[in-house]
Amino acid sequence: MSESLEVSGSTRKEKYESLLPQIHALLEGEGDRIANLSNAMAALKYGMGFFWVGVYFVRGDELVLGPFQGPVACTRIAKGKGVCGYCFVTGQTVIVKDVDQFPGHIACSSLSRSEIVVPVFDKQKNLVLVLDVDSESLGDFDETDQTYLEKLAQLLGNL
Repeated sequence: MSESLEVSGSTRKEKYESLLPQIHALLEGEGDRIANLSNAMAALKYGMGFFWVGVYFVRGDELVLGPFQGPVACTRIAKGKGVCGYCFVTGQTVIVKDVDQFPGHIACSSLSRSEIVVPVFDKQKNLVLVLDVDSESLGDFDETDQTYLEKLAQLLGNL
């Protein structure tokens, strides 16, 4: 596939439906996990216009920063700390409408106002990553984001 994206649609749902098949095609045939995650994060960031997107690898009892797009980020997050650490503990998607209202939120950037974090499981159902997406707008994420980011997480878990 060409290294360019053509995201179309006027709604977020339409944009995801345009973007996800392109991410799938972009990753198809490439065996390097870091290269694939890097391209997937760039496609998600620029295709959807999010403030920050990235993954954190599960490493023992902490999360370690992986490929991302956006401002510099927290390098390590302890299990249970912040939104990503909470997702790590629960293994469930977390939508935070206002990060300032989330107990223990870790402010890697003061510009981040809302966040969605999605667990990524491998083929053996082990939690291997969390996908973190931040917005500069309050209440920017909803069930549509959850649905499509969970589809992306399934793709990423199979890398």
